[in-house]
Amino acid sequence: MGSKEWRIHNPSGTWRVIVTKELPGDRWLDILTAADCKIEICTSPDVLNSAEIIAAIGAACDGAIGQLTEPWGDELYAALKAAGGSAYSNYAVGFNNVDVEAATRHGIPVGNTPGVLTETTAQMAVALTFAAARRVGEAERFLRDGKYNGWLPTLFMGNLLWRKTLGIIGAGRIGSAYAHMMVEGHKMNLIYYDPHKNDALEKHVARYGKFLKSQDRAPVSCKRAETIEELLRVADCVSIHTILDETTRHLINAERLALMKADAIIVNTSRGPVIDEAALVAHCQKHPDFKAGLDVFEDEPEMKPGLVELDNVVIVPHIASATSWTRQGMATLAASNVAAILQGYPAWQRPDISMFLEGKAPQAAPSIVNAEALGIPIYKD
Repeated sequence: MGSKEWRIHNPSGTWRVIVTKELPGDRWLDILTAADCKIEICTSPDVLNSAEIIAAIGAACDGAIGQLTEPWGDELYAALKAAGGSAYSNYAVGFNNVDVEAATRHGIPVGNTPGVLTETTAQMAVALTFAAARRVGEAERFLRDGKYNGWLPTLFMGNLLWRKTLGIIGAGRIGSAYAHMMVEGHKMNLIYYDPHKNDALEKHVARYGKFLKSQDRAPVSCKRAETIEELLRVADCVSIHTILDETTRHLINAERLALMKADAIIVNTSRGPVIDEAALVAHCQKHPDFKAGLDVFEDEPEMKPGLVELDNVVIVPHIASATSWTRQGMATLAASNVAAILQGYPAWQRPDISMFLEGKAPQAAPSIVNAEALGIPIYKD
């Protein structure tokens, strides 16, 4: 198993499943135990490299639950397949760390954990938005350093986002949830960029606008931008909610940052490499009224030189999904994916995964990203 410490749960289980990190809660363990799995869990907080994961897989391994910090590509899937493995789940909704094509070539289903991160991650985006807008981190450091000598009319003046323009890049589940919070809570007009038109979001904002008007209040509006550039020019605050692939890497670069308002705010809770971090550092150094809120970083856990010294940037250590309910739910979904595949169950593939989180779950894998490519049947009532 290598130099890292591992613990075993349900040692008499028939199926051997490795889990590369301790996961919160107990339901996920109960699910794998009920599926007759022997569960071997790495207790080290360190990120495992490929050699360590291959050593853990060994000569006989039926399934694995991995982390977004690990490169699950051809080498690992070949090792898992050679060991008799037939199931993998990422402990994350995103899977940019996973080579899905490689997994498919080796006949291994890839699970992920959608549906439990939506509100939690959107909530963190809101928190970062207002922490940046109202200079919360900067003000707290000032206070803790003993520099506060009393109230002043000009002390830490920030941005009022009420009735301003909100820009969303990526209007999927999380982006839409964030938009709802900001539009309804702060009466912001919305402009979004997404390859696909979000009819539900547009209709909701239109209905909400009509409601406001019925109350003799100014309505809000929603528009889909034709280009990212259009959005960046007009938005007072921009929040990023895209996937990470080759089309979105450095989506926000020096040229696009230069299009934004001098006192705009940019928030990223998606994946770090979506922003050219060095370009962001340079932009924030040059424009002290510009602000950023970051949950993720390009070379995580490292940060580009100069980022930590910037007072106009709020940074937190990739905790957007860090509520107990969400992280336990992610563990439940990851375990359910592996247990279901090992037992030959179909794939659920539906947006509503709430029935997996409590009570008796359907006999299905909640979310398998390559189900169609592998010919895995879809669950039917």
